[in-house]
Amino acid sequence: MPRIVLEDLTDPAHATHLRDYTSLKDVQLRARREPAEGLFLAEGVEVVRRALAAGHRPRSFLLTPARLADLEDVLPADALVFTAPVEAFAALTGVDLHRGAIASMHRPPQRTVAQLLAALPPGPARLVVLEDVVDHTNVGALFRSAAAFGVDGVVVSPRCADPLYRRSVRVSMGTVLHLPWARAGAWPGDLDLLRQAGFTVAALALGEDAVSLAEFAAPQRLALLLGTEGDGLSRRALGGADVAVRIPMDERVDSLNVAAASAVALWATRA
Repeated sequence: MPRIVLEDLTDPAHATHLRDYTSLKDVQLRARREPAEGLFLAEGVEVVRRALAAGHRPRSFLLTPARLADLEDVLPADALVFTAPVEAFAALTGVDLHRGAIASMHRPPQRTVAQLLAALPPGPARLVVLEDVVDHTNVGALFRSAAAFGVDGVVVSPRCADPLYRRSVRVSMGTVLHLPWARAGAWPGDLDLLRQAGFTVAALALGEDAVSLAEFAAPQRLALLLGTEGDGLSRRALGGADVAVRIPMDERVDSLNVAAASAVALWATRA
């Protein structure tokens, strides 16, 4: 498909395809639109490359001429590519996309927890389970930590932020695009599915009965449960866990950011 060079990205002739990139500043609107319209956005050269390498199918690309040159070797021959000066991006998207590369990708079918578990190999495995983590930056950072420390998959609660939201994808450095994840349908009921698959559900919490991470003997199949920013895990989720663990830290500090806590806990429970 020929490349389409535009100076004005508000050209109505291309409005249907360029609609994928509009109103990026409206988080609530985009969070509704993208799943409903079956798309997600990959921003930045490396993230676009990782999306394509992971097998995600592109709808279109919006690139500056320089970023087109950077990605030409991986762009599908039939790709719909719009090129324009980076200054023209803001009028269309509503944000400053200084990286000069963004792609609209077909959103893959949503996995269930049962499907995620069925795809895991037998033997040792680790999962990260997120309850109601609503900040997209934290979700992206959590996925990046999970990928860095060899986690086999991620489960997110029904109210957790979308891992495929643009900011989550960008902060994860594209790791969310290849690390398998599923959204729970019943919460915290789907924790029972993890136990049935042989996982011990360990809640990262600050309770008095929590075992120090320094003394915790991680089982071969571990599901590490982390809660929302500020409030932590709900009572229902804690009640669905097999054990609570805590990160030992200086008494002058009561907690860590959930993304930082995940990195510590995942490093400590690595094989």
